[in-house]
Amino acid sequence: MLLPAGIALALVSIYPLFYGVRASFTHYLYGRDLGFDGLTNYRIIWNDTFFRSAMLTTLKYVVCTVSIETVLGLGLALLVSREIKYAGPIRVGLILPMTIAPVVVGVMWRLLYDSGVGVVNPIYEFFGLGPPDLLAHNNTAFAAVVLVDIWEWTPLIFLIILAGLQSLPEEPLEAARVDGAGRLRLFFDHTLPQLRSVLLVAVVLRTIDAVGTFDQIYVLTKGGPGDATRVISIYAYNTAFLFTQFGQAAAMLVCLLVMLMLLMIVAVRLLRRVAA
Repeated sequence: MLLPAGIALALVSIYPLFYGVRASFTHYLYGRDLGFDGLTNYRIIWNDTFFRSAMLTTLKYVVCTVSIETVLGLGLALLVSREIKYAGPIRVGLILPMTIAPVVVGVMWRLLYDSGVGVVNPIYEFFGLGPPDLLAHNNTAFAAVVLVDIWEWTPLIFLIILAGLQSLPEEPLEAARVDGAGRLRLFFDHTLPQLRSVLLVAVVLRTIDAVGTFDQIYVLTKGGPGDATRVISIYAYNTAFLFTQFGQAAAMLVCLLVMLMLLMIVAVRLLRRVAA
């Protein structure tokens, strides 16, 4: 009974993975395999300043988005985990952004950021400032795409942490309250230590997803202006489909895969240590 699912998984996941690894060691030009090329693609990309810049941009993007989303997700989960009025509708409203397709999110925020029809322009005019053109300047474009990611994916971390909060035992918290512990003491001495494994899982899952972000950045800026938002997925896409260097693009993504695997190994070891 598992055979159909196994075949489907192999076709859509395992085979493309091995095909991509193989492509990274070959010379592909205009979709034609010109034969085995050894480590040439890897030497080219590691000597490519644009590739190193894309890696640094990806790292900055992941650190900014995941850290802010973790703090916001934790705060929202702590707020909504309590039995407050309209807690149910609030929870549903908070997770709605992550149910929207990333391409749709990109189009929606591009319209919001538009200096002619977006809602940002009237705000700037109210304070006597000129048209913002947020997506046309390096610093503001990067901040703009980070804001979109935070809006869309904070609900994921919120949902994971909320599930963790609701599974915590109440007895230690009740005992601490009886002993006179305040809310901050309860959070830092009891709640946060018990949430460490949940937080680690949420951060790892979100980091893996953030590293491969493509949809909304491509819709919003296509990696521009300049190289301000050119993350590794955008650069690999351009290398493959604009410059037809499929082998080099595959090598970039294999390097990214290796880094993610190393991150996963470290995360699993940390999780085991926390759970021990």
